[in-house]
Amino acid sequence: MSAAVFAKENILSNVTSAIPQDISRDEWLQALPRALVVGFVKTDIEFQKKGETSGTTATFVIIDGWTVTVASVGDSRCILDTQGGVVSLLTVDHRLEENVEERERVTASGGEVGRLNVYGANEVGPLRCWPGGLCLSRSIGDTDVGEYIVPIPHVKQVKLSNAGGRLIIASDGIWDALSSDVAAKSCRGLPAELAAKLVVKEALRSRGLKDDTTCLVVDIIPSDYPVLPIIPRKKYNMLISLFFRKKSQNSSNKASNKLSAVGAVEELFEEGSAVLTERLGKESPFNMNSGIFRCAVCQVDQPPGDGLAVNSGPYFPSASKSWEGPFLCTNCRKKKDAMEGKRLSIPIVDSIVI
Repeated sequence: MSAAVFAKENILSNVTSAIPQDISRDEWLQALPRALVVGFVKTDIEFQKKGETSGTTATFVIIDGWTVTVASVGDSRCILDTQGGVVSLLTVDHRLEENVEERERVTASGGEVGRLNVYGANEVGPLRCWPGGLCLSRSIGDTDVGEYIVPIPHVKQVKLSNAGGRLIIASDGIWDALSSDVAAKSCRGLPAELAAKLVVKEALRSRGLKDDTTCLVVDIIPSDYPVLPIIPRKKYNMLISLFFRKKSQNSSNKASNKLSAVGAVEELFEEGSAVLTERLGKESPFNMNSGIFRCAVCQVDQPPGDGLAVNSGPYFPSASKSWEGPFLCTNCRKKKDAMEGKRLSIPIVDSIVI
């Protein structure tokens, strides 16, 4: 519980502090996916310093006009229901049972994956990571399990048409009981607040109260569309194949208008790698005037000699060698190495009083 509260109170400020100042709106949206990675990792490091071992999933949504950006770790989920009646996932579930790539990453980093072994019986339940028995491969916190359970989020950014859509953001207690399609269809035609209550009620009716059943519904629609209408089944089937379209400079205005009319969504960005190096890029946070480096994660300025580049050994490049990746302070470099299984999983704690 403490990890969830800490994440709620700190992720937003950690994300915004990682976005450069005095940039245009378009540049701000382009910088957002990287800033979300930084914000999640920084929040996890700060929580580790508290010396607590609880953990939490996180689904973080930023809406800017018609552009929706979603970052998530764990198995809380965000779905998009368009005005055309097509439902799409904006998150990826980081459950070991269902995600082969995540299982391979965890084992490669030093974790063990297996089912609960009851004495005198066969293995039971979902796949878990040992020690700790966590079913997830990504979260914020959970330092007692191991740092191969990483806080690096899957990030997806889409742009809705001017027909808009509805976001349903909910915890795993909802999705264990309802499919994305059932959740979306169950509340169409209702205002957002009532829709959220109905989704929870439907999940409880289907499965009972076995886990957290939190739900938030957000409508992103023009003022002349009070709620998402109920879509006739025949029309719904016709629209499925028209839902997503990749960003293309060759699309004609006529085709674009046609897709917009049925609630098409333009995918702007998607990345789910759990490797921090791949998510931070190669920008150099070096101030030529002061000779000061800024850590790409914790955003703290460091003098030369106090940190390392992400992709190299000694942080300071020779005159003949170009900069290789953003700068990380000592603590954040240790965190990166731990997530990649390069050292033992030891929580970063400033001091312990016995």
